[in-house]
Amino acid sequence: MQELGFETVYSYNLGRETGVSPEQVRKDFSQFGMKGRKKGGYNINELLITIREIFRKDELQKVIVVGTGNMGNAILQYKGFQKNMIELVAAFDIDPSKYRKKLPVPVYSLDKLPKVVSDLNVKTAILTVPEQVAQGVVNLLIEAGITGVLSFAPTVLKVPPHITINQICIGHELESLIYHSLHLGDNKSGKEKC
Repeated sequence: MQELGFETVYSYNLGRETGVSPEQVRKDFSQFGMKGRKKGGYNINELLITIREIFRKDELQKVIVVGTGNMGNAILQYKGFQKNMIELVAAFDIDPSKYRKKLPVPVYSLDKLPKVVSDLNVKTAILTVPEQVAQGVVNLLIEAGITGVLSFAPTVLKVPPHITINQICIGHELESLIYHSLHLGDNKSGKEKC
């Protein structure tokens, strides 16, 4: 909206665009001290500044990747992280033929993970390992100091309450998409699920 030249936005605009009620937008914003004016809406510039602070968008966030198979390699080559202030700083794999320290993202053996995580002060990891070994690798990540994991392993991971796991199961997501596309006639709204 800012790029379109708007200076203010109303909760009903944001609610409509995100699929939630204006009341929910106001409630969520108030949790972070974001205040609007009753007839003037929210100042877009102020919202963006606060959102950047909440998500620490002004400081580089370091992330590691564990598993450098097809999915891991695709993630390592993705250039879109930079615009979100995310830097992939290291990758890990059990295959010695993949260990290279001279790449833009160096690849190490799994036994080097604790030292690299500590030295680089990394708190977030992307997990792209087979489901059979995912729990063991997550345990290793937690022991090393990782507190947030984006997992592509199609299995439920058991972690302590202070650890955040976001799971992406491509098969489940595709099944959901297929279901919704087949039942489009039942739901004329065409809303995206995000």
